[in-house]
Amino acid sequence: MARAPGLSVRLRLTLSYVGFLMVAGTLLLATVWVFLLRYVPDRSSFGPGPFSPTRSDLLDAFAPRAAQALAALLVIGVIGGWLLAGRMLAPLARITDATRVAAKGSLSHRIRLEGRDDEFRELADSFDTMLARLEAQVAEQQRFAANASHELRTPLAITQTLLDVARRDPAHDHAELLDRLRDVNGRAVGLTEALLLLGHADRRTFTRTVVDLSLLAEDAAETLLPEAERRGVAIEAAGEVAPTEGSAALLRQLTTNLVHNAVVHNLPEDGAVRVTTSVQGDTAVLTVENTGEQLGRGAVATLVEPFQRGSGRTRTDHPGVGLGLAIVDSITRAHDGTLTLAARPGGGLRVVVALPLAGSRGGGR
Repeated sequence: MARAPGLSVRLRLTLSYVGFLMVAGTLLLATVWVFLLRYVPDRSSFGPGPFSPTRSDLLDAFAPRAAQALAALLVIGVIGGWLLAGRMLAPLARITDATRVAAKGSLSHRIRLEGRDDEFRELADSFDTMLARLEAQVAEQQRFAANASHELRTPLAITQTLLDVARRDPAHDHAELLDRLRDVNGRAVGLTEALLLLGHADRRTFTRTVVDLSLLAEDAAETLLPEAERRGVAIEAAGEVAPTEGSAALLRQLTTNLVHNAVVHNLPEDGAVRVTTSVQGDTAVLTVENTGEQLGRGAVATLVEPFQRGSGRTRTDHPGVGLGLAIVDSITRAHDGTLTLAARPGGGLRVVVALPLAGSRGGGR
């Protein structure tokens, strides 16, 4: 935004110091003048005397000294005010320099202002915290963009290869080609929809309504029951009413993703999934547990990262796009909740989503 040039803050503070000092000095000299006049008689009242000072004599003696004092105060005010303003604004200059560095794209710079806690220190610490968060978000977005580009490039490259093979071999089975193209295209569409859903959750552009997690859990279990039966996995859904506030569509997607992951990443046979809801204090809790392979602590910690499918958890008949738990994590954070993943002692995974209980936000957003 183009703006007209103006006086610097340092100069304005200096002029303020000078103005205050001159006003205070003038009032002080005026007080002294009034005080002296009380003890000096007027010549017209007592007549002339050889040793009696008069008001005119006092004015002749006082005025030059008062002018000199005001001139000295002016000089001291300008020099002292300029130095004091510079010293007071030094932290602001460091903050301004850091802002310019950040504006050029360098988010690793930090102010780290020394000294005791005051307004400038609070501003500098807040700015450092903001830079740290921005740096982390930019790094996450860059990593996400690189992974998304790689994941999207894979089905496109496969499609290109299939079309090249079909063009070189006109006698190739077109039905088989169409089936493979359909599968690859379905994977690309699923990945694109997952990316759009992830971006929608991150922007938090949704209207909050009261949503019962127990109903979502029952709906997800019922919807995925045929898939579970096909894989030999038993689903159990139970629990108490757990109302929270948020987007019904996003929370339904969160619940469906968790139950779907639990069904897909399970034992080859005789697997089990348990979905429960509860209220703990001012928190609505959704818990999804599943049997499965033994998971290490390091593997569990990376499961919420985009495109991390987990070693040993991916079934060849349903590789997915690696965004299921990333979407769950994003939706949870968008609803001011927490997501906790833990490996079960006997194998498998336990996922706990804790969301603010409906009415506990103090009015919500």
